Amino acid sequence: MSSFSFKDYFYMQQALALAEQARWHAPPNPWVGCIIVHQDKIVGRGWTQPPGHAHAEIVALKEAEGQTQGATLYVTLEPCCHTGRTPPCVRAIIQAGVSRVLIAQLDPDHRVSGKGMSQLREAGIEVLEGLCHDQAVEALLPYLHQRRTGIPYTVLKAAISLDGRLAATDGSSQWITSPEARQEVHLQRAASQAIVIGTGTALSDQPRLTVRHETIHPLIPPLRVLLDAKGRVPPVGPLFDLTLAPTLVVTTDRACHAQKEAWQAAGIEVMTVANEAKGVNLLETWQMLGARGILQILVEGGGTLFSELLKQQLCQQLSIYMGNCLLGIQGAPLFQENILNISQAPRFSLKEVKKFGNSVRLDYQYHELVS
Repeated sequence: MSSFSFKDYFYMQQALALAEQARWHAPPNPWVGCIIVHQDKIVGRGWTQPPGHAHAEIVALKEAEGQTQGATLYVTLEPCCHTGRTPPCVRAIIQAGVSRVLIAQLDPDHRVSGKGMSQLREAGIEVLEGLCHDQAVEALLPYLHQRRTGIPYTVLKAAISLDGRLAATDGSSQWITSPEARQEVHLQRAASQAIVIGTGTALSDQPRLTVRHETIHPLIPPLRVLLDAKGRVPPVGPLFDLTLAPTLVVTTDRACHAQKEAWQAAGIEVMTVANEAKGVNLLETWQMLGARGILQILVEGGGTLFSELLKQQLCQQLSIYMGNCLLGIQGAPLFQENILNISQAPRFSLKEVKKFGNSVRLDYQYHELVS
């Protein structure tokens, strides 16, 4: 028999909704929501503040000050029990006299990972875990994946025609999808800490790779990452305008020293990794980005890079925006693999379909994720 009541589910849903308020500014920390209930009344609400500031539990405890003795606390992720940029939340919960804590899911961070829950129980607090677990996992997938693997959760984003083409024969691609769909892309950018492109996309599109959403403006713009193994992209254009957002070039020893110096002279950070047949070593690059605290990567092109990431199983989700046009047999294909037989075709699990004007977005899960 479940230990959770209808009211427990109701309050945890409130906490999950609050967590979404922090999605845009919390990383590299998780976006967490917290509700404190005393005598069937919500007395405290909180969500994670920007790095270095209060966690959700601390915000909620402060609002509920004077009404926490014997209260119940609902939180979407296990409270931290270590000192980082801020003191541990577990200590504050214990000192506040909370008598019951309901946790949606455990924190896979090795500094927590069940220790927070154990410390609460040792202090005599009733602790229950697993309320709204699946919903909480889905909301925090990028954080959970990065903490468990050390590699960012990766979304491949592409805009394609009805016949599956990225661009027309002459390379033009603006615009395949509707204005509403393009606005949604900016929301995906805002939810990511890095946006990655390859050399071909940089040279053909001259992209800005910035967040230009109508209402969502992350405190820290996503890091723009250019993968340029041979040093083909000169440091000119909006991608290298650091007043818009920071830029990192990942290259190899195949790029000449003069090109690396030109990037650095423009103020661009340059990272050299091992060289592979089709470009930079992607695993090394992804591990490096994960070590920088990047939770989610949005990859915006092109077909060669998409194919390599799929082949190396370095992506977790496909977000395919399909427009209402046809680009013909000579248009650029979405993927560049040669599949000889249907039995060899990679398969994906459809997560969601959304309509944006005359375009749709299809979200597919690539392979099994955290549970």
